[in-house]
Amino acid sequence: MILNLYLAKRFLRTFGGLLLVFLLMSLLIDVVEHLRRLASTSATFGQVAQLALLNAPQGIYTILPLVLILATVALFLGLARSSELVVVRAAGRSALRAVISPAVTAFLVGVLAVAVMNPIVAATSKRYSVLLEDYRSGGRDVISLSAEGLWLRQGGAEGQTVIRAARSNPQATELYDVTMVQYAPNAGPTQRIEARKARLIDGAWELTDVRTWPLDQGLNPQARTEQLERIEVPSTLTEARIRDTFGEPSAIPIWDLPTYIHLLTESGFSARRHAVWFQMELARPLFLVALVLVSAAFTMRHVRFGNTGVAVLTAVMLGFALYYLRNFIQIMGENGQVPVALAAWAPPIASLLLAIGLLLHKEDG
Repeated sequence: MILNLYLAKRFLRTFGGLLLVFLLMSLLIDVVEHLRRLASTSATFGQVAQLALLNAPQGIYTILPLVLILATVALFLGLARSSELVVVRAAGRSALRAVISPAVTAFLVGVLAVAVMNPIVAATSKRYSVLLEDYRSGGRDVISLSAEGLWLRQGGAEGQTVIRAARSNPQATELYDVTMVQYAPNAGPTQRIEARKARLIDGAWELTDVRTWPLDQGLNPQARTEQLERIEVPSTLTEARIRDTFGEPSAIPIWDLPTYIHLLTESGFSARRHAVWFQMELARPLFLVALVLVSAAFTMRHVRFGNTGVAVLTAVMLGFALYYLRNFIQIMGENGQVPVALAAWAPPIASLLLAIGLLLHKEDG
């Protein structure tokens, strides 16, 4: 137990040091990049720094597998150079037993990342997107789901329009049982529109079976109600912008994802992308363990054997290969080419079996 705790503490120190280095590098690069992107706006340096801080958790969360790979390599190279690894093996510890502490630590880091860091990343990335669009264009289009249906907000020079629909097609380009409330710039509502159907065409919503109420002050809305067969309401939305406005599944906390997936399905949208992400997040701790075992398989060797650089390069490249293979299968799952469970759980399980096979080969020759 003492040896296990020693290895776990040393692995955590190495991991924490590397994480801090990558965090500082990420912040520096983000500040420079946002200064360039917002050079033509009125954003101050403080606002740019705020954007970089909000974007940092997402960047760290993305490169977490890489940090664990490098921490494992650094740990076992350090143990080999100090001959501690030789002592551990001479004491009768097998390769599998020696790597248990880093593997368990990586699993706990993965659980903590999914349970705690995932909601933090979701909140900061959402706030980052809002502030970035505010600094760049002064506003943005918003789409959200609730139990009451689908809500959209579109903006333009003429003002804002809030749209609610009971349901829609999977692309959100056709809405049903629609209510629109139009607002003047920096003022209150000017018109309410209800329609049986709204279809997004080039630069406008095409409404059918329409009823309108003027909401200007001094007017009786009910007395001036109009019944129309078809009208067009200008819109800045496109199918691509609607898809982008929904945001990445990573912008939704993992604790809220099951409810969000249910709302997507009830509203007529495809929830496959979010379902794949949800399952992959659940499988993340297992995948991190597999990366640690793979890295250990190539670096649990004494330095006198030589070719240390080749072993390190092989461990890092294999870790990268497994990571990108996981992302490739994720895309296949989102496109419906493989089942959701297979896309999420096959890469970590296959990586784990590969790592155990490499360790057993190293142990038994």
